[in-house]
Amino acid sequence: MKKILLVDDEVSVVNFIKKGLADENYEVSVAFDGSTGVKMALEAPFDLIILDIMLPDKNGLEVCKEIRFGNIQTPILFLTALGASENVALGLDMGADDYLVKPFKFIELNARIKALIRRGKSNDSHQQPHTIYTIADLKVDDDAKTVERNASFISLTATEYRLLLVLIKNKGRVLSRVDLLESAWDINFNMETNVVDVYINYLRKKMDTDANNKLIHTVVGMGYVLKEI
Repeated sequence: MKKILLVDDEVSVVNFIKKGLADENYEVSVAFDGSTGVKMALEAPFDLIILDIMLPDKNGLEVCKEIRFGNIQTPILFLTALGASENVALGLDMGADDYLVKPFKFIELNARIKALIRRGKSNDSHQQPHTIYTIADLKVDDDAKTVERNASFISLTATEYRLLLVLIKNKGRVLSRVDLLESAWDINFNMETNVVDVYINYLRKKMDTDANNKLIHTVVGMGYVLKEI
């Protein structure tokens, strides 16, 4: 039975989610504040963490940051009433894997849960040969999860890394925003969001700003491509 940690202070939301997940044969543990959520996440293994952003004593962004600082890589799904792209991007930048805006239907929540648990299981169980991707002076070591440009290491968040990995695996190929959303986030996001553009900008600042040859290129009306010119 898959174990899920739910961190939310709204009793009605907690009861709604718990009932639906129980029907899907998930075991659900609940924390009603941020500090308890961090404590539970660090003390016991879970297959997924569902985390509300608006929490008493410590908001969800802080909780997510502390969980990741504790080297817990369990997939995290944010629940938020804040649908603005900058808030979504901030949450993902803290190490979350996906988000869902309230109010939502349980069928949508369940689909995202399944996708995140599936991806987490895949990441945990992979035993592949050492894989390194290169283009120009950029090197991505997918085993060590490191990125180098011109022999200097670049620090990326988990979301930035996943996005770069999709780009370098498809180097020379133009990828649409939909392609990147579905590949880097493994879920169908609201297509109105500009979260892809936000993260492309993050990558450019870290990878291309001080480089003579830019690698991330915009193809107007089509998407983005990683290539050497």
